[in-house]
Amino acid sequence: MTIRAVVFDAYGTLYDVQSVAGVIEAAFPGHGDYITQVWRLKQLEYSWLRSLMDRYEDFLAVTRDSLNYTLGTLGLAADAALFGRIVEAYNTVSPYPDAAAALEALKPNHRLAILSNGSPAMLDALVRNSGLDRYLDAVISVDARKAYKPDRRAYEPVEHRLGCRPEEVAFVSSNGFDIAGARSFGFKVIRIERVTPAALRADLTGGAPIGPGTLSRALRTQSERLGFDPHAVVNALSALPEAVGRLDSAAQA
Repeated sequence: MTIRAVVFDAYGTLYDVQSVAGVIEAAFPGHGDYITQVWRLKQLEYSWLRSLMDRYEDFLAVTRDSLNYTLGTLGLAADAALFGRIVEAYNTVSPYPDAAAALEALKPNHRLAILSNGSPAMLDALVRNSGLDRYLDAVISVDARKAYKPDRRAYEPVEHRLGCRPEEVAFVSSNGFDIAGARSFGFKVIRIERVTPAALRADLTGGAPIGPGTLSRALRTQSERLGFDPHAVVNALSALPEAVGRLDSAAQA
């Protein structure tokens, strides 16, 4: 069956969440990397906990709560204005350098969309600020189902918004939990390999300090061992047109 749509995760896939580090370092000199890494890990953890507890709050609330926790680990505090500026950094995270070109190459033959944990307001600001909105046919938030990825309810809006069956969708993510969830739902899945085991091993043997950044990288070196592997793995967004083409050919064979 033909691949009719390519759907992207936002944070960590099209957009580099590490790009918030500059804002944080300016606010808390010497702590930028630590706060960036722990904040992201707690942000994901809180999204999963809220899904498991059936206590949904939108991603802006999750982002604020996880930042508050992270600052507390260092005994730091921010007044309302500074706290708001740091949270708003998620509205201006940088797209990966090859994101626009990949979307432009895919657009002539596919519907393009984002499916993200981000709240509608966060995603609207993000795609507008980055200029990627001109390539996208839809920007879909899990808020429509009040459940975070990898809950299968989070993936359901894609069918309705794009008019595609799951097997007609190529889903792109660099996040292991999202890859497993999308594959379980029935999408064709492409993993973006942002960190290789060899690169992580080289960092460790080279004497790099082990900290939250190391843990964040380790969690992205491979697919989860849950039996829901991606259909394809590429090392950059620029390789997507070829990978989608191969999936399309295989689907039609």
